[in-house]
Amino acid sequence: MKIATLKRAIKKYRSEHPGDPDSWVWEDWVRSEADEKALLAGYYPSPQRAQHVKDFFENTLVHSTGQFSGSPFLLLDWEWLDVIRPLFGWLGKNETRRYRRAYISMAKKNGKSSLMSGVGLYGLIADGEPNSQVFSAAADKGQAAIIYGESVRMITQSKTLSVILKPIRSQKEIIHEASESLYKALSADVPTKEGLNAHYVMFDELHAQPHRRLYDVLRFAGRARRQPLFIITTTAGFDRHSICFEQYRRHQQVEEGIIDDLTAFTYIAEAPKDADITDPATWRIANPSFDDLFDEDQFAQDAKEADESITLQNRFRRYCLNQWTEQDERFIRMDKWDACNDELGDLTGVECWGGLDLASTTDIAAFVLYFPGETNRILPFFWIPEDGARYREDRDHVPYTEWIAQGFIRTTEGDVTDYDVIREDILTLKKQHNIRDIAIDGWNSTQLQTQLGGENVEVTKWGQGFRSMAAPTKEAERLIVEGNVAHADNPVLRWMANNLAVETDPAGNWKPSKKKSTEKIDGMVAWIMALGLSMISEPKKVSKYAKKGARLASIDVGKAKAEVRP
Repeated sequence: MKIATLKRAIKKYRSEHPGDPDSWVWEDWVRSEADEKALLAGYYPSPQRAQHVKDFFENTLVHSTGQFSGSPFLLLDWEWLDVIRPLFGWLGKNETRRYRRAYISMAKKNGKSSLMSGVGLYGLIADGEPNSQVFSAAADKGQAAIIYGESVRMITQSKTLSVILKPIRSQKEIIHEASESLYKALSADVPTKEGLNAHYVMFDELHAQPHRRLYDVLRFAGRARRQPLFIITTTAGFDRHSICFEQYRRHQQVEEGIIDDLTAFTYIAEAPKDADITDPATWRIANPSFDDLFDEDQFAQDAKEADESITLQNRFRRYCLNQWTEQDERFIRMDKWDACNDELGDLTGVECWGGLDLASTTDIAAFVLYFPGETNRILPFFWIPEDGARYREDRDHVPYTEWIAQGFIRTTEGDVTDYDVIREDILTLKKQHNIRDIAIDGWNSTQLQTQLGGENVEVTKWGQGFRSMAAPTKEAERLIVEGNVAHADNPVLRWMANNLAVETDPAGNWKPSKKKSTEKIDGMVAWIMALGLSMISEPKKVSKYAKKGARLASIDVGKAKAEVRP
């Protein structure tokens, strides 16, 4: 928008509000294209309304935990300028709030729970709403009690609030009898939340929600209110199918102008994905309270440990940098994986082992050939049902259709994977490569095993427990770390490598975990099975008929016939 157009809109507002004594500075309030559109649509900033909230915090509330315990709740710069002032200061029709939904996200320990405790108490007694109902919600009782407990401690330390508010700890409630208003903490494990008439809902750590049912109930609990407010406060998660990621992406798109929603407020403090995790500048991006609350030396030590540890890095990225990750704990360092992007060369007739993971008939299936040698090479193949590929792309946020067009994934007709197509493709590959044996997950594969066996293809049923998977999983990690594997930068396999998470038993053994890996890992499972099968296979014996200087062929143990070439 041109500045001249914006100034005309501001002048128009001021002419319509001649009694407004404040001469607000438009640069302080109009920070995005959405704000410009809001101004032209009739919304306007009210410094007085925002100041009312600030005064409530600083004159009524007292910090109850941490280094500021017992002192007045003076808002930090980011709390005031980036959250409280815009969230409460923009008004619209009938002088009600512009923003009705908010997504506030930053790294842990930046004080967002304390901030929301104060916001909840404001909504309970100071927002001008009779019979107010304020709810804090979380995944479980323990999490739900955090904001509630902070609110109760604020009440007990405030001379004003301790007189007018009555906490009922056994019910996780706070009562304001004068206005018949109620504050209550809710969790996903409480049986019923129907019939609520919410003025405020504060949803804490949405990324931890086990399902979306509580969110869906509370999302519309304020429809009968004059100016309801639904606030999400959360740190980044890893489940890309969750309600939290859905809301994260939606609010990002609002910020980017892709979605036009003038009533959605967004504040996301996250470090860029390619930022150096050991750089103090990176830490400050995701931690707006860094200079007020954090010990820089301790943060540096945590960052150093995360940079050196594969298993710690994802949690550091989520909790300390507010970055969405592919899984809870990273198993493979992707810089090591990307360094193994050598081409595979001619594999015609080269000895190899296969791994086949069929997964679900409605999802992606993977077959991987593993060629051990001086450089261990991986050749993957993937299939997916043709019908619904676009739906899967939207659901998984993965470019399936692009990979299909590029030939990295083959589609089969219909809405389920056609195992006959997989069988025919494997038989074709058998003619091109010297496939000694194929490890196959026994689940949902009996018919295909029988059919392949009938075509003289060696098939071995391979378990998915620690006994079968621990050794090849460890070997796979070693090969990647040492750079002794080549995958030709296959994008589908790279995506699955990045998704791979593992389970650990008491003895410290690893195995791939589809439960912990919220995205697909079928190609990596197939490779690890093929690798495991190659590790236990007996070496081929040289035929006793071979002569010195001849080109030697080999025979498989257990096979009666040998091929000898002079």
